Amino acid sequence: MSNNPIGIFDSGIGGTSIFKEIHALLPYENCIYLADSKNAPYGNKTEEDILQLSIKNTEYLLNQGCKLIVVACNTATTNAISYLRTHYSVPFIGIEPAIKPAALSSQTKAVGILATKGTLSSALFHKTTDLYAKGIKVVEQIGEGIVPLMETDQLESEEMRALLETYLEPMIKADIDYLVLGCTHYPYLIPMLSTLLPKHIKIIDSGLAVAKQTQAVLAAHNLLNTATLKPYITLFTNGNIEVLNTILEAKFKTSYLDF
Repeated sequence: MSNNPIGIFDSGIGGTSIFKEIHALLPYENCIYLADSKNAPYGNKTEEDILQLSIKNTEYLLNQGCKLIVVACNTATTNAISYLRTHYSVPFIGIEPAIKPAALSSQTKAVGILATKGTLSSALFHKTTDLYAKGIKVVEQIGEGIVPLMETDQLESEEMRALLETYLEPMIKADIDYLVLGCTHYPYLIPMLSTLLPKHIKIIDSGLAVAKQTQAVLAAHNLLNTATLKPYITLFTNGNIEVLNTILEAKFKTSYLDF
């Protein structure tokens, strides 16, 4: 089992930000990434739809022999991971917005979170916020329109910039000092966000923390790959393969998958 691949899925190309962190930390692990771009974004779908899509993705990865699955999607994590952990025997790693470190570190007692509707409306998000953000003003913003722009290769477009300016304005007025990115697509926005935010505002995403948790869970289950051979890595998409190639800078093998 230790030579079997890590499976990673997301509602599109965004979870590649998590894949990159995992590959950097665990360079000899075989990986299969599944981009369900045809159904992106998950954030505006019903909980039942999100669950069914997560089951479909999970079963595909299990059929490829994956030893562990990373749900590299905040919306799928908050809406489906409890079911997945109950119904399948492999370990699952989920993604949560990093509200805890932002709230604990904030000096202005105000933090912003940019996320999908599905994440911000979930019980898990509200439980985490209630637990760690007492006395902190949390400025929530649904990132409506961001994922579709990214999935159609408009990451650096003027439309994206205008959208972000609109979303960031109330956060800046609220004097936030941390911006939490609550969607795995959003780390690719950091270069643009850095030009729009005051310099003192720090941006937090969950990528490295997820990679470290993946490493820890693999070790706990004796599943770390001890081989030091070049890993087998394939990334599948049911959307535009050129968009996936662009975001990965053509460094990995990508394939179209009709599913």
